[in-house]
Amino acid sequence: MAAATLKDVAERAGVSIKTVSNVVRGVPRVSDATRSRVLRAVEELGYRPNPSARRLRTGRSGLIALVVPELATPYFAELAHHVRREATLLGLTVLTEESLGDTAEELRLANGVGASLLDGVILSPLRVTPAELAAVTDEFPLVLLGERTYGRDRVVADHVLIDNVAAARDITAHLVGLGRRRIAAIGVDHQGSATSRQRLEGYQQALHAAGLPFDPRLAPRVEEFDRRNGLLAMRSLVPLPAADRPDAVFCFSDLLAIGAQRALHEAGLDIPGDVAVAGIDGSEEARYSTPSLTSVVPDKAAIAALAVKCLAARIRSRAPLPFEVHVAPHWLEARESTLGGCHAVRA
Repeated sequence: MAAATLKDVAERAGVSIKTVSNVVRGVPRVSDATRSRVLRAVEELGYRPNPSARRLRTGRSGLIALVVPELATPYFAELAHHVRREATLLGLTVLTEESLGDTAEELRLANGVGASLLDGVILSPLRVTPAELAAVTDEFPLVLLGERTYGRDRVVADHVLIDNVAAARDITAHLVGLGRRRIAAIGVDHQGSATSRQRLEGYQQALHAAGLPFDPRLAPRVEEFDRRNGLLAMRSLVPLPAADRPDAVFCFSDLLAIGAQRALHEAGLDIPGDVAVAGIDGSEEARYSTPSLTSVVPDKAAIAALAVKCLAARIRSRAPLPFEVHVAPHWLEARESTLGGCHAVRA
């Protein structure tokens, strides 16, 4: 079956080929109704722009890459969905890559190596340093996602993030507000990542504000933010004497929290009667777990929109643009794992 063409899309949408071209290239002078009709036809026909032809006409391919640590993680899978949707609205095609948290791989992909047609990259780094990225951003359009490890005066690329300190403070304050007094923190990692440091800081701030001490025994270290490490960390807390055992736990990811819930179930402890559990990521898995998981929800749609628009602006600008830091919203969704009861899942 032959690949769909601009003409095919134009006929399906009932518009001119020029209008389809404008929509695919992200030209703003198209009405919302027409744009929606064209994008629906693009989706139905499976139309994909020819990057080689496009590069010959414009000097750009319309291809960008999204680089995340691991696509098997629900947060990054959901984020990739939003990035693809936003990119389509601007006439861009997204290639998705996994870095697996390897420094050399993050730097290689940040340079666009291995995909010479790329116009730019959206990167969620775990290991690569600002100094290593500084040389890249002088030559190649790059937008960073996630926590930053540098001051505002040393911004080396456009950066989109949530306020992790505030997010961790919010969820810990929620647990304090429910009367919990021995609140554990699962997510202090051996690598000392920015994510771990910032979420630990917010957790400690909330404890301090409530007049509660920080007990290092309630902050077991983890290797990764996954289910297995959540399970193992919670198993290390369960044997503590009843007077020392936590009555709540804030996990630095939803996957850690799912693992922690499993360990509590194995130990015959009630959630949240004995131990309240909360996470951060706002994943779909959190909504459908049993009990449903209280979680801080980063606005993934806003993160994706900001990142794609920043990258598109940098690609299309003929002059260097100043680097900017954009903070996306977050909110708390309290569910059964802290509130108790049984609540219907909002479908």
